[in-house]
Amino acid sequence: MVRTRFAPSPTGYLHVGGLRTALYNYLFAKQNNGKFVLRIEDTDQKRKVDGAVENLIESLNWSGIEADEGPVKQGDFGPYIQSERLELYKKHVDILLEKEHAYPCFCTRERLKKLKESQSDDSTQFGYDNHCRNLSRAEVMSKIKNGESYVVRLKTPLEGEVVIYDIVRGKVTFPNELLDDQVILKSDGFPTYHLANVVDDHLMEISHVIRGEEWLSSTPKHKLLYDYFGWKTPKFAHLPLLLNQDKSKLSKRQGDVAVEDYMEKGYLPEAIMNFLLLLGWNPGNNKEIFSLKEMVKSFSLKKVNKSGSIFNIEKLNWFNGQYIRSYDLDGLYKISAAYFPKNTNLSENEEKKILSLIQERLSTLQQIPKQAALILSDSIEYNKDALDYIRSESGMLVLKSLAKIISCEDELHSSNFFQIIKKVQAETLVKGKQLWMIVRVGLTGEIHGPEINKIAELLGKEKCLARINQAIKNG
Repeated sequence: MVRTRFAPSPTGYLHVGGLRTALYNYLFAKQNNGKFVLRIEDTDQKRKVDGAVENLIESLNWSGIEADEGPVKQGDFGPYIQSERLELYKKHVDILLEKEHAYPCFCTRERLKKLKESQSDDSTQFGYDNHCRNLSRAEVMSKIKNGESYVVRLKTPLEGEVVIYDIVRGKVTFPNELLDDQVILKSDGFPTYHLANVVDDHLMEISHVIRGEEWLSSTPKHKLLYDYFGWKTPKFAHLPLLLNQDKSKLSKRQGDVAVEDYMEKGYLPEAIMNFLLLLGWNPGNNKEIFSLKEMVKSFSLKKVNKSGSIFNIEKLNWFNGQYIRSYDLDGLYKISAAYFPKNTNLSENEEKKILSLIQERLSTLQQIPKQAALILSDSIEYNKDALDYIRSESGMLVLKSLAKIISCEDELHSSNFFQIIKKVQAETLVKGKQLWMIVRVGLTGEIHGPEINKIAELLGKEKCLARINQAIKNG
């Protein structure tokens, strides 16, 4: 059976790159009638952030990705939090020590610091110098008896190479001479990622390890562990990086990277997931809008790109706008009501009318207050283009006529507004685009926007007159 996993560390927010990894794992599992597992990798206790696990789960639930097994939905392979599996890791470290595939290392922080400093002079990557690799059993036992602190390191081959077959990248070869004797068990008894993820992936029967490109360089060490334990190696697929516009690695320095940031700004989960789907994967045609069901049907790891993908916020806004416009009014109001300005004394029906008017103009739900101000604001501001219409030869003529005719009406509604404009046209002899642009600017301060007759109805007679008079004063 196909079994995939998403294994984030609870060190803060869920990164959008992590959400894409979760999505690809989910899609591949569902496409193959398999299981998608959520595992929390919290072996780095110093970096663990309170509430991060809850945040991760909340963000995944919001996105629509539901784990078949995990901390919330238990399965047959738990616990699904690594800090609850320490005895398992210790047991497997003992196996490696017994087989002499690992060894205790007693090097102090001071020694390792000096070693790193000595290596930095020639700009080489830091690597352990195997100082404790060949200690005799008697020396090891003596140091342990004396209470010396130690870690356990993986004993990597000094010659030869490790070959990885990656679904995305094909055959990848790593010379063993470049591999470091990685720490697999820290002095506090917690395993490092390298040991824990291999042990857990095997025991949880993970068939495909789909993760970010940054883990590719660690994969030969993981392959060695599988070989040392005599286990079958899962299939690997390393996903391309998400990049900023300047092609640097996506980071908070250049914009939002936390899923929760996009949640707060009113991005819809279906838009985020559709956008992330296409960051690294191409369907091979021009189709861009995918439901989750269509994603499952269409997705293929073999069509994942090797090169990084630009995180284009403008494209994300386009996707979000498409999904906002796909909602019926009741459905959209249900997910957007919280974004309406407070203390406006508007009824639900009035808010829905405003929403129907601005729906076409929204890229995110967070834009609702600004767009609603088109109706709710007591005063409006005019840019240069708007003032040009007001101050044109026809501007004052049309606005004064409009104010006079509206003041004679009992009320305004979208249907009688056209009759009002016909009267203005007959009285001023201004017609066509020029007439309608002056009316729009007079009522909204903008030269583009929703249907002006509907705006007039929502504004009402008194507010329309107040805005027209304000425009006249600016003329």
